[in-house]
Amino acid sequence: DELWTAGKAMYKLEPAVAPGGELIIYAPHLDTVSHVHGKYIYQAGYHVRDYYLKQWDRFKDIPLGVLAHGTHVRGSGTYENGVERARIDVALATKIPQADCERLSLGYYDVSEINLEHWQGRAHEGVLYVPKAGEILYRVKQS
Repeated sequence: DELWTAGKAMYKLEPAVAPGGELIIYAPHLDTVSHVHGKYIYQAGYHVRDYYLKQWDRFKDIPLGVLAHGTHVRGSGTYENGVERARIDVALATKIPQADCERLSLGYYDVSEINLEHWQGRAHEGVLYVPKAGEILYRVKQS
């Protein structure tokens, strides 16, 4: 499996994550960013849309589909005065090394230290565990 497909967990769940929150993509089997697009993804990283647009000369030769993927996985946010501020943090708990996560502008958790039971059943605390998170689009219900 690849982050290219696993990243859909982010764009399916981002609307349900509070500003300043964190989404962890837990995929202990995942060890590849993308067999086809990996070279370009490592060049561009994962960033908010304006990060790419406000530095277009730097990214103009990256395929647009790769840049779109980068914004979908990183989510919404701003890029002003050289500072990127994503609405939420995105981290990986996979076999992708920490150095690669940092290079890609993603957070990192050591997958071998993740105890799923610690994350389950805590919705009342604002911690939501969603198995197979890329299958359903989530929204926050307005009260």
